[in-house]
Amino acid sequence: MPLDTAIRTRPLTTTLHYLERGAEKPVRYVFDPPPGVPQWNGIDDPREIRIEDGRGREQEFTLDRNGFALVKAPSQVRDFYSDEEVKRTYYPEVEQLLRDRLGASQVFIFDHTVRNAARQGAREPSRRVHNDHTLTSAPRRVRDHLGSEATELLKQRFGIVNVWRPIRGPVLDSPLALCDARTFTDDDLIASDLVYPHVRGETSSVAYRPEHRWFYFSEMQADEAILIRVHDSADDGRARLSFHTSFDNPLAVGAPPRESIEARALVFFPPGD
Repeated sequence: MPLDTAIRTRPLTTTLHYLERGAEKPVRYVFDPPPGVPQWNGIDDPREIRIEDGRGREQEFTLDRNGFALVKAPSQVRDFYSDEEVKRTYYPEVEQLLRDRLGASQVFIFDHTVRNAARQGAREPSRRVHNDHTLTSAPRRVRDHLGSEATELLKQRFGIVNVWRPIRGPVLDSPLALCDARTFTDDDLIASDLVYPHVRGETSSVAYRPEHRWFYFSEMQADEAILIRVHDSADDGRARLSFHTSFDNPLAVGAPPRESIEARALVFFPPGD
């Protein structure tokens, strides 16, 4: 049931799950780990956090300033649970969106994830404060996917952007919270391994700091998307990333499970940008 306007624009307080910094590098296995090895050795650090609603202030948020932005982006996709339709129709839509919004000269989408806690085969929303890549793993993505082109492409400005969209709206359950890039430093990041059967990736977990300022956009609809800066090679004062997480919404108890899709893209910019 839709929330009324007074509630919709009200900040809220809820638990966000940071990571406590430990002696060992955090490692998570997405399959059964070797005997005697834990699935995840990270130390959860839950914190009660105030999250502000960005509704009515959408134009204030930009990738360069905050590390994220909300955009209007209707899609022609009818079934986001169809990998074939997503790759055929949605990938070109996202590529064009990033060219238009960011001025990217080249865009390469390397994966997507559909989330719905109630549907078999879809993943649940992540409850861990994180960023999808690190300074090490971001350029590795370029080398992994673009082969012989990578050496030249890495000489120019490049980045990784996560395009996050509801499949159905309004989103009440498990909204996405984003941390304002102006309120954290690289010292807050904790490089963490993500182990798949045939590859070992690296993401960033996050240590709590009281200066972090969090936002969400209430009741997102399926014609909206959040652009999240996962990485930017430019080290010139603009935001280089924004970490994020889903959270339990105390204003929407009993709401249907959130359905969403995120597409991750390598973006490359013209020389001199």
